[in-house]
Amino acid sequence: MAGRRRLLPCVGLGLFAVLCWVWVSFASLSGDQLHLEVLDVADLGAFQPQSALSDMGFASVASYRGPGNSDRRSNRELPVLLWWSGGLFPHFPGDTERIDCATSSCLVTSNRKVQRYKRTASIIFYGTDFRAYEAPLPRLRHQTWALFHEESPMNNYILSHGPGIRLFNYTATFRRESDYPLTLQWLPSLEYLLEPVAVSLEEKNRLRREGLAPVLYMQSHCDVPSDRDRYVHELMKYIEVDSYGKCLNNRPLPEHLEDTATATGEEPGFMNFVARYKFHLALENGICPDYITEKLWRPLHQGCVPVYRGSPVVADWMPNDHSVVIIDGFPSPKALADFLKRLDENDDEYVRYLEFKNPKRITNTRLLEGLETREWGVNDMSKPNYLNGFECYVCDQENARLAAERAYRKDPKRNQPLQPKLASNSHMGCPLPSPGYGDVKDLPADDGWLQIWPQDYWQSLDQAEGLESLIRHNESDPSLLWKHIQSIAVSRAKGKH
Repeated sequence: MAGRRRLLPCVGLGLFAVLCWVWVSFASLSGDQLHLEVLDVADLGAFQPQSALSDMGFASVASYRGPGNSDRRSNRELPVLLWWSGGLFPHFPGDTERIDCATSSCLVTSNRKVQRYKRTASIIFYGTDFRAYEAPLPRLRHQTWALFHEESPMNNYILSHGPGIRLFNYTATFRRESDYPLTLQWLPSLEYLLEPVAVSLEEKNRLRREGLAPVLYMQSHCDVPSDRDRYVHELMKYIEVDSYGKCLNNRPLPEHLEDTATATGEEPGFMNFVARYKFHLALENGICPDYITEKLWRPLHQGCVPVYRGSPVVADWMPNDHSVVIIDGFPSPKALADFLKRLDENDDEYVRYLEFKNPKRITNTRLLEGLETREWGVNDMSKPNYLNGFECYVCDQENARLAAERAYRKDPKRNQPLQPKLASNSHMGCPLPSPGYGDVKDLPADDGWLQIWPQDYWQSLDQAEGLESLIRHNESDPSLLWKHIQSIAVSRAKGKH
């Protein structure tokens, strides 16, 4: 994955829209200051907040109200959302903004000084940056935690364990079961899939006769949890594969494409180069339900046939039931190679995989409904990007929660507080990494993959349980994490955990 760079296109598009409403907003600037009250010592037990926080103040923020929002409160009355991962703050300029969402409004900020204020209702974390030893402690009773994590499971396996994901009340992940699903984040639109085939079958066959391999593999991120290189290495024994990039390289890239950044965006020269191949090996770096990236959507867009391994439920999102070759449907790399050879030699069978380019051949209603109903857009200025969208989801959820709590305090006999939302393993949980080919018991003890990813997975569980213990004991010092992990390990050894 391109990591944080993946978010830049969406954030960049969001900036233009934000600047537009900021210009309008300044005309109606209310002058409200964000005055926040530090939690009383009684609210924090033994924790004494830093005195500097009592002097905290914000510059005025705009009070522009978006269409359809009837929240008439001033800025000083709104709940506050804190983006703990400041580099992901989806606003400009400044570090604090008022947001007016579907049903309510909030103030959002990346300024961590508000962490311990009463009006700070929720903290939003970016999953890749979430570290147990850096968590904001103590966890305050009145605050919820929200998780935004659209990247690979390999970026943080803490989130794939029950004790880790249950730390969060709201989630936006690639899993369809999350509160704000991002499953189709790499698919801009239906039109993207329907683009005409970039290179005709006749031209591909001509290139094949001139010596171009039928299969393309291009990876520069080697040694990943899915262990994809091990599988491809075995596959290459049975079928010709042109492999570019750093992993299993057997062909040099043209000089003008050596900058791998061209593969992150859809640079025309790069796209034209890879579109010449009949088959693209599309193997994700991590295996998890609904984790689907451009490795799959891009060849579909170009009119190449993806040979896919990644999400075990990928068929749920395909245009139809005959548009992708799923590796896990074959008993061995040799069986897959034999199948690809047959498709390579049979034009009629090959073009069946491209029939989805005709809109009438897209039969998957889940895919169509998913694209139609998602409220966020990709490269679409008419919709919010998914960062702003999730932020508003949390804002509306928090306002509803706080309103229910006020109603309950006012009249507990007639009102009930909302039951707190809590994430579950279905919101993110990903399985233990397994070898790309063969059985783990057959790997030598010094195997590089074996020494990294299974250990990382189980060590992440230790950290998740350690942080859960810190919160349960109302600790305020995250550096005590290792002490709690050791205590859990001792208790486990004694059969008490």
